[in-house]
Amino acid sequence: MKKVTAPLTQDIIEELKTGDEVLISGVIYTMRDAAHARVADMLKKGQKPPFNLKNQIVYYCGPTPAKEGNVIGSCGPTTSSRMDSYTPLLLEHGLKGMIGKGERSVAVKDAITKHRAVYFSALGGLGAEYARHVLSSEIIAFPELGPEAIYRLEVKDFYAIVINDAEGNDFFVMNKYN
Repeated sequence: MKKVTAPLTQDIIEELKTGDEVLISGVIYTMRDAAHARVADMLKKGQKPPFNLKNQIVYYCGPTPAKEGNVIGSCGPTTSSRMDSYTPLLLEHGLKGMIGKGERSVAVKDAITKHRAVYFSALGGLGAEYARHVLSSEIIAFPELGPEAIYRLEVKDFYAIVINDAEGNDFFVMNKYN
């Protein structure tokens, strides 16, 4: 198990290999479909996004409301491919890591390699467990989107698996049964 600190450094990214199990600590940001569309539109217009994308990790997640006394509600991963049309643009603007579930398109995998980034998978069905690893949570943009708002999360020992590394390796391709 490798310990990873967010935001990412290029040294950390270069050490991560497909299949590595990691525990992520630090600051990550949630973004789903609607937030991706808005941020991509801002970037295309030359506007500054709600947070500096440089070296950041985005988590494809729409948290549920927190119960009284909790930092956040259930916060499991959503299907990453829904963000594929926006991902190359975000990587071009400095994003270095993504957490979600499922496979990525060829265009995204090529962009991950080109921009020396990494894609992690969180485990579906464990939203309540992932919530236990969130130390703080605040909405930083698009509150009108509800769970699809952008949240800034501080996490500790957030479990994930490296699916696509900066070298172009793909966990799903390497582990397919023929």
